Amino acid sequence: MDKALIAKTLKTVKENSPKRNFKQSIDLIINLKDIDLKKAEQQVNMFITLHNDVGKKISVCAFVGTELEKNAKEVCEEVILADQFAKFKDKKELKKLANKHNYFISQANIMPKVATAFGRFLGPRGKMPNPKLGSVLPPNANVKPLYEKLKKTVNLTTKNEPAIKCIVGKEDNTDEQLIDNILTVYNSLIQKLPNEKHNIKSIMLKLTMGPSFKVGEEPKKETDKAKKPEAKKKEPAKETKKEPIKQEEPEKQNQSKEQTPKEKPNQK
Repeated sequence: MDKALIAKTLKTVKENSPKRNFKQSIDLIINLKDIDLKKAEQQVNMFITLHNDVGKKISVCAFVGTELEKNAKEVCEEVILADQFAKFKDKKELKKLANKHNYFISQANIMPKVATAFGRFLGPRGKMPNPKLGSVLPPNANVKPLYEKLKKTVNLTTKNEPAIKCIVGKEDNTDEQLIDNILTVYNSLIQKLPNEKHNIKSIMLKLTMGPSFKVGEEPKKETDKAKKPEAKKKEPAKETKKEPIKQEEPEKQNQSKEQTPKEKPNQK
């Protein structure tokens, strides 16, 4: 994937998305093709650590013994000691815990207890402490570097559709940081696909509240509709001045009254 094409698309995204009163995330969408999600080997579920912070606030819960208790409490949002596991028996409480945090880390020597107490709720959500992610620690480890690493980590997964969606930064990140994160995701993903880049259908970028734009494709411009010739406006009919109707003069009283015939004088 070409850097110049990504930079051009990022510019298009920023120029054509509505402004908000908060810093929006830059979302990466990679649509896949010719893969069968019913086959486990073609499903994607992996964690990738990027070179640049994506600006996403995370919540981490630590399952530890007394050895890591103090260290974990300085960094993590919640710490659960091994001797407190027995308290978590209610299913609703366990589901609430699983949904509450983005990541779960564990002290290595108590992992079997973690699996027994929380495995059936964290496992299906892909949140069990993962050695590949570095979230299973020895009793003398420093938790802070792991926490900082998790802030730069994204989870790539095909859930119910052949597509990968993840955050690669904020709109105030530099283009160089965003491009680096996008390429890191892309290059890591194609290594897990059966036919590598040939399984990529399209790549889209968008802001949280904005439309998506395809990388390498010019945005569609609205074509001006052919202007219809304006109909000639009918001139208003000229008002004809009506001459005032002359009222007929009232007939003279002698004409209006019936004249009575004069009586002839009697002839003697």
